[in-house]
Amino acid sequence: MMSNFWQMFKYGVVRMHDLVEDVLNWETFYLSGRLQKPVQVLVDNLDIGNLNSINLKGAISAALLLLPAKFTEEHLYAKICSLSYMGDLRMLFAEDRNKVKKIVQVQFNLFQTMYKPLLEEYGAKGLLRFSSSDGQQAIVSQDCGLSVARSLVSSLPSKVRSQMGMKLGEKTKLSESGRVLREVVVGSREEAAECMRGVLRRKVMVSSARQAVSGLVAVGGVNAIRYLANKMEKAWKSWT
Repeated sequence: MMSNFWQMFKYGVVRMHDLVEDVLNWETFYLSGRLQKPVQVLVDNLDIGNLNSINLKGAISAALLLLPAKFTEEHLYAKICSLSYMGDLRMLFAEDRNKVKKIVQVQFNLFQTMYKPLLEEYGAKGLLRFSSSDGQQAIVSQDCGLSVARSLVSSLPSKVRSQMGMKLGEKTKLSESGRVLREVVVGSREEAAECMRGVLRRKVMVSSARQAVSGLVAVGGVNAIRYLANKMEKAWKSWT
């Protein structure tokens, strides 16, 4: 017996070089942003899963810069999830304002599976402390001192650090191997967080505008209007 079940999927085509560049350096922060959320990898010829661990560590560092001294696991995952929506033009009129919260709540266990091992690494370095709660998630505490903020900034992808350095300034130092390293000048945690937020917001704004235009062209006029109308209806209901 043939099943009448069907499901619609959105898909895209990308060069593997562009995928790797975005995962490692947050070049556009489009693909890397998607891979900071739970996804199902069907075929992995380049060991993207391993490369993506670098992307996930960057996402944790960015989220920690934006979070207070104490927060829940859910707040952490929501902040990570929200990174790729900051500056997204579609969030202004065509997205559910509770989208990030819903994504995390529905896939909380998957977020835990993705990030728990990396969070334990941060804990081993003394950057995070965990305490149990009544539910299935932990309460997380972090040191908000300047030295930790500098450490978090140094863990961000090179492209982001470079753009932050253009705003905040850079200094150079020699590594143990004799290489010249450039460091972002971090005068305060708040200043670094705001600068990083601006860098990511601009990246997301550009990539979201590009994707919106290319998506409308790809699906055609009638389908584009129908799709946009559905999105705007959901967005409107989330605000009422």
